[in-house]
Amino acid sequence: MEHISLGRSDLVVSKVCLGTMTFGERQVDERTAFSILDRALERGVDLIDTAEMYPVPPSAERFGDTERIVGRWFAQRPGARHKVVLATKVSGAARAYHWIRGGKADLEADDIVAACDASLQRLGTDVIDLYQIHWPVRHVPMFGGLYFDPAKDRPATPIEAQLEAMQRLVQAGKVRAVGVSNETPWGVAEFVRIADAQGLPRIATVQNPYGLVNRVVDNGLDEVLHHAGVSLLAYSPLGFGLLSGKYDERGLDDPARPGRLAIFDSMKQQRWGRAESLAAARRYNALAREHGLTPVQLALAFCYRNWRVASTIIGVTSVAQLDENVDAWGVALPGEVLAEIDRIRWEIRDPGQ
Repeated sequence: MEHISLGRSDLVVSKVCLGTMTFGERQVDERTAFSILDRALERGVDLIDTAEMYPVPPSAERFGDTERIVGRWFAQRPGARHKVVLATKVSGAARAYHWIRGGKADLEADDIVAACDASLQRLGTDVIDLYQIHWPVRHVPMFGGLYFDPAKDRPATPIEAQLEAMQRLVQAGKVRAVGVSNETPWGVAEFVRIADAQGLPRIATVQNPYGLVNRVVDNGLDEVLHHAGVSLLAYSPLGFGLLSGKYDERGLDDPARPGRLAIFDSMKQQRWGRAESLAAARRYNALAREHGLTPVQLALAFCYRNWRVASTIIGVTSVAQLDENVDAWGVALPGEVLAEIDRIRWEIRDPGQ
């Protein structure tokens, strides 16, 4: 497994990252999660990403359970903590999630520090390698939103204050490097500008969706990342399973091949549940089969070998899925396939945005 440095930090990670948002929900119990984590290490995947709000779909009852599962895995696997680069995230403005800071519509400096302390306790560790802000505190279009609306802009904790909180954590030895997630080009550039101007921790990464049905990163954020020296952690490279091909024949409600979009009704209302997203995925999946590839191989190879992507976050529910995803690392897409991918995107753009 190839490794890469994250941004201008001293973190060196595998080009494939194990995401854990399914750990603790009905698809992945603790025993299965442990098996997946064990196998990831065996396959050379040493970047593990989690978040305080996981598992997803989020709920008050299971808030923090994924971090607790990872923490218990560390406790039962002596030495495992030192073999992985551990990333987690503090939730942005809670709003709809009343169980996170009482649904507070802001994320203040003290909230960041308190959330980090709570994550450290759940994870059973004394340091988080990469600590990220899960989504912006200010109003931005995200999670399926398309347009910025100045009328919805509102006062929020400034970026400088957020970075000052991160600095407190870095200076205390609780965090090694910092990052953001679900950020815009302006947001990434502003985090970097303020950090450089004020001598505050510089973000090493941005964790945003990236894959065949959502290439919004290519619309300007990629230029920012290149010039600012910030690494992309690409999540949902399989579009919540759309690009695995399992929904191609019977749609999202196929009882024979249930996935997150089939099991959780709330997921069908999001960007990945759009009819346009499924239609786009079917185009790409058909392209894969035309060239003797599986849909998973096409979708992951597109991310794995893309210059924009530092590490691709894979989310799996079984050891078999993990192996399939990691095995796709050996696939290189020929030029004609990449050209056809671009032609399809020109027609349908980014329905999973």
